[in-house]
Amino acid sequence: MHKLKLAALLAMMGMAAMAQAAPQNERVKVGMLSTLSGPGAGLGVDIRDGFNLGLKHLNGKLGGLPAEVIVADDQQNPDVAKQASEKLLKKDKVDFMTGIVFSNIMLAVGPSVFENKTFFVSANAGPSQLAGEQCNPYFFNVAWQNDNLHEAVGKYVAERGFRKVALLAPNYPGGTDAFAGFKRQYKGKVAEEILTKLGQLDYAAELAQLRASKPDALYIFLPGGMGINFIKQFVAAGLSRDIQLFAPGFSADEDIIKAVGAPMMGLFNSSQWAHDIDNPQNRKFVADFQKDYGRLPSLYASQGYDAALLMDAAVRDSKGKLDDKDAVKKALEAAKFQSVRGAFKFNHNHYPIQNYYLRVIGKDAQGRITNKTVGTVFTNHADAYASACKMK
Repeated sequence: MHKLKLAALLAMMGMAAMAQAAPQNERVKVGMLSTLSGPGAGLGVDIRDGFNLGLKHLNGKLGGLPAEVIVADDQQNPDVAKQASEKLLKKDKVDFMTGIVFSNIMLAVGPSVFENKTFFVSANAGPSQLAGEQCNPYFFNVAWQNDNLHEAVGKYVAERGFRKVALLAPNYPGGTDAFAGFKRQYKGKVAEEILTKLGQLDYAAELAQLRASKPDALYIFLPGGMGINFIKQFVAAGLSRDIQLFAPGFSADEDIIKAVGAPMMGLFNSSQWAHDIDNPQNRKFVADFQKDYGRLPSLYASQGYDAALLMDAAVRDSKGKLDDKDAVKKALEAAKFQSVRGAFKFNHNHYPIQNYYLRVIGKDAQGRITNKTVGTVFTNHADAYASACKMK
């Protein structure tokens, strides 16, 4: 009996020690590592601003705890990003990271983040590697898997009956995922697959190549300044008269529309979100974003906003015990928050299962050139790599 009492006492002491090992945090620290300079800066700025609006709606708190956001610019450079992430992880000791725009940056930074057992809530980058065999318990993507928006346009272009399509994207993981996603749904003839330099702004050679190959449609994935410059040059070269242009949402969103203007009219694109989605959370987000920042939000801003709301749910549902990684992981997986898209759920690989919409650029009731949702391409769509992910 004495031994049994001693064993019970030791067990109780062990449980008490475990409880002490995971106390409630006094605050939540978030590392916002994003592209805030160079041609892709507009995308990172939108993610940051969307996240900050989410935090404002949460009264500056995540899960009821005061939040501190430490911002760093990755300069769209993997080496700079790795140095910045090491500071955020080792010196600042952040509880969450977010913000990365480009997949090559995410793949460079990921290993040290995951080794440190820090949760990364991606508000954009969704490389195929982290959706499949390299899926990781510390990586959650609140946006989409890279291929998905391209799949949606590929399906629509096929349904429209285009028979000879050229593809153009930057030569980095996001670009190769773009081609893979588009061709997964489009089975017609691909006339050209043109890979450009990441960050390239002059497309004279590519335009000459397109003029020679004469496709009946062109699909581009050129986010940020790349898309702005290409579309301006494409229209100026007169190619828009003979070649129908298509794009994913991130190459035809509000940042590019604002910079390019009328030449964007009539361009079809895909997105998992739109500012005209009619639910209370989205109406409030769109109205307050315009009020605070003086512009319509992009899908990047919506993803930054949702990243903040997901972190809020994770801190709340883990009762602020952020050292209890299992509890935080379960809370992230449950994703009990109201997305601007409506209902939200993760697949087992921590990428969303969600709808994808077709949008077209035109003038709204206020005379603004912007996107309008015209249909649903996919309902409850999962990415193609989830079957290779062995997480349960």
